[in-house]
Amino acid sequence: MPRAKKQDKTAGYTAKDIQVLEGLDPVRKRPGMFIGSTGTEGLHHLIKEVSDNSLDEAIAGYASEIIITLLPNDVVNVTDNGRGIPVEKHAQTKKSALETVMTTLHAGGKFGGEGYKISTGLHGVGVSVVNALSKYMKAEVCRGGVLYAQEYERGKAKKAVRKVGKCPAGVSGTSVTFEPDPEIFKEIKFSWKWLIKHFRQQAYLAGRVRIKIIDERKSSHKSYQFYFEGGIPSFADYLNRDETVKHKNIFYASKEQEGI
Repeated sequence: MPRAKKQDKTAGYTAKDIQVLEGLDPVRKRPGMFIGSTGTEGLHHLIKEVSDNSLDEAIAGYASEIIITLLPNDVVNVTDNGRGIPVEKHAQTKKSALETVMTTLHAGGKFGGEGYKISTGLHGVGVSVVNALSKYMKAEVCRGGVLYAQEYERGKAKKAVRKVGKCPAGVSGTSVTFEPDPEIFKEIKFSWKWLIKHFRQQAYLAGRVRIKIIDERKSSHKSYQFYFEGGIPSFADYLNRDETVKHKNIFYASKEQEGI
């Protein structure tokens, strides 16, 4: 009786089966790795990622106001009056620093140097991930009296960064407008209650930063704004608002030592 041939286990697994995802393709292929899910939580995480950049500017002392606006057709805008994302050519990518930040994973000002000593994010994936998962995105930056802009489609720049106008003297900041991609998110419906809860907490934690949220999705627009002079002690007061506290005075201390 002839002996059965031994099968080669490696025959069906060759170099052609190894895929290399480039640019922002990994984000679109596995969005859950970057925003947790493609459900309601992940959808709202997009707003968090964009607004965290504005909060970093505020915490660093460069921005005093952040405005989050829900626009018709599931579009969101986040605007701050910070320094504005740099627009000059980046030495490593040979592209504008703005395009580098918006379209490259792990690109940002939080890996060292003097850009940010304190930051809500440390990986440099935030806004580029939102860009990858958006059907459309537009970034506008005011720096040195000039208004710069660039548009994107599913993470890819449509054109180079360009000058589109002038900004009033002394005005700077960044405005990001994005529309989540229906190819990624089955349901796109932003919650006003989530915005209120999340940005109330952020306003407490940042302290002395005005955060305004606006809903323009319907004809009857509504808005809400937060500003807490006391910061974290004010947050403790808020958490204890329905409790009988043992001590009315809240102890709070803040100090910088050896760069920490």
